[in-house]
Amino acid sequence: MSSLESTRLALRIARPADAPFIFALLNSPGWLEHIGDRGIRTLDDAEGYINGLAEAHEKQGFGLWLVCRKEDDKPLGLCGLLQRDYLEHPDLGFAIAPEYGRQGYTREASEICLDFAREQGYPQVMAITSPANTASQSLLLALGFADGGKVSPPGSEEVLKLYQLSI
Repeated sequence: MSSLESTRLALRIARPADAPFIFALLNSPGWLEHIGDRGIRTLDDAEGYINGLAEAHEKQGFGLWLVCRKEDDKPLGLCGLLQRDYLEHPDLGFAIAPEYGRQGYTREASEICLDFAREQGYPQVMAITSPANTASQSLLLALGFADGGKVSPPGSEEVLKLYQLSI
């Protein structure tokens, strides 16, 4: 497996001690607006979410990793690959806490995940965004993703923007 790190960042599986950070991230305005309410109302809910992240890693060999600053292991956000039932290839997902935005962390973490996908031999990575999430769309284009049209998750009326990257 790749080292999942860069000069400034290390990606690791979240653990129960990260629950306060996960609670805050999943209830931040940007997460709620662009990703959606995951029903995380307590630290116990956050620990349950962390357990779900660990299960995805165990089952699929990938998932969302906690993005941490290497110098002090400070959690900054989540980034990783997801396997959605309605997408043919793994999906790059990311969210950085608002106080750490606009510092290049999201791009750097995304590049680590794309390197992981290459090393694992995935031919393509996809990404989805809400139509209003122009910051994520700009980042995906800067990472080399191409507009893939639109997609609606099964059972949802929501229409998301789809991006694709051959790797």
